Amino acid sequence: MAGRSLDAPRLGEEWGRRLADLTELRLADMDEHGVDMQVLSLTSPGVEAIEDPSEAVATARRVNDYLADVVAAHPTRFAGFATLPLQDPKAAVVELRRAVEQLGLKGVLHNDHVQGHYLDEPQFRPVWAELERLGVTLYLHPALFPADQWRVFQGHPVLSGPSWGWTAQVGAHALRLIYGGVFDEFPGASVTLGHMGELLPFQLARLDSRYHQADPKSRPRQLPSHYLRHNLYATTSGVFSHAALLGAVQAIGADRLLFAVDYPYESTAEAVEFLRTAPFSRADLKRIAHRNAAHLLNL
Repeated sequence: MAGRSLDAPRLGEEWGRRLADLTELRLADMDEHGVDMQVLSLTSPGVEAIEDPSEAVATARRVNDYLADVVAAHPTRFAGFATLPLQDPKAAVVELRRAVEQLGLKGVLHNDHVQGHYLDEPQFRPVWAELERLGVTLYLHPALFPADQWRVFQGHPVLSGPSWGWTAQVGAHALRLIYGGVFDEFPGASVTLGHMGELLPFQLARLDSRYHQADPKSRPRQLPSHYLRHNLYATTSGVFSHAALLGAVQAIGADRLLFAVDYPYESTAEAVEFLRTAPFSRADLKRIAHRNAAHLLNL
């Protein structure tokens, strides 16, 4: 993608053009850079932005049906993550089961909060139970619209988005899942975080050092690092840094890292070159490039 030299309005137009195209531009970009398969999902804002639960349910069904048709037309090139109407957790369980068992989708992508609610809250426990039963991951992605506004970002809006704010918010959400007991109750559940794990792998020592200061009645059974190494996966999307990749692999292991581009927001050429030149053994590169994803997503 040649969009890095475009101004913001034209860059937005280019992203929109590429997002709307699911075959011609996308497949050409994949072929040019040697990407065999992409996992498709609804971009942000998604169903989580719909206030009316019944409308969210209907929209999620339409989105998942459409995505399943695209995947069926190109089964060797695309897989898909379902969207869920989490405004209605009972309906979300039904749609999750349908999306995986009937439509063949490989997991769920959700954009951070649900109208200000977070997924460690009790009403979402049935969703986690079904995710664990089905053996599919939930990709926790940033939301375009945050649950609240942080004063520290005022006057510097660039900080509130992908450069920092999204990482801080989604990383904190993942820590809520740990401290909220989600993985203690559902040890087989998994969450995938983009952008090199929203930088959580680099905080393991700090997180573990403060664990013993938490109230024993409300803290998780294990150190936070345990869950990051057993329940969380990280993708490389948007963080094409060998230093960051080396740190993440040392922190959580090469088996927990998945290659991703974040197309069309990032350059496929840059992402592929970053992986190709990464200072790892061939075996580790194969795991990061495709084997971990094949295992996690049952590809």
